[in-house]
Amino acid sequence: MPIEIEKKYRLTRKDRRALEKRMRELGYEPKPIEFEENTIYGGGRLNFGGCALRLRRINGNERAYLTFKRRLPGKSPIKHQEEHEVTVADPDGLDWILNSLEFRPALVYEKRRTRWKVGAAKVVIDELPFGLFMEIEASVKEIKRVERLIEAEDLPAVNETYPTLTANLGKKRRGVIEARFKKG
Repeated sequence: MPIEIEKKYRLTRKDRRALEKRMRELGYEPKPIEFEENTIYGGGRLNFGGCALRLRRINGNERAYLTFKRRLPGKSPIKHQEEHEVTVADPDGLDWILNSLEFRPALVYEKRRTRWKVGAAKVVIDELPFGLFMEIEASVKEIKRVERLIEAEDLPAVNETYPTLTANLGKKRRGVIEARFKKG
């Protein structure tokens, strides 16, 4: 069972600039910014909590992934969750199949993501309509090492997932809670 281990932090714009500057000073370069639309489906076992089924579209339909996550119990700011992800060639067709199986979009959130590779860790800086965040994904030991390396130890940790934040901060439209960037 693949386990995702990550820690999430809330950032200010000043924090973001400092982190990006620090990673560049250490010789790391970001990948191009990606735009994501994430749809979380509800229905069936997904309505019982602790599980999420997500269809992620990157840069329109350039790439797409279907992900199932199940949160493992714990109080640490470093969260552990079972995660299975597959590449999707036809995200519109998959959406049709999921709807036909009575899974319905419950939440939609957009984000702009910048990816960095720092040692053995994946570091991402995410801009969502409701704020800036950073995630470090790696082993617990590597998360702590990278945290010290990029001087992020004092940043506030966030235990909530993006779907939870969207549910609390998004707007309900036609029965779906959304967090989208303003057009224009």
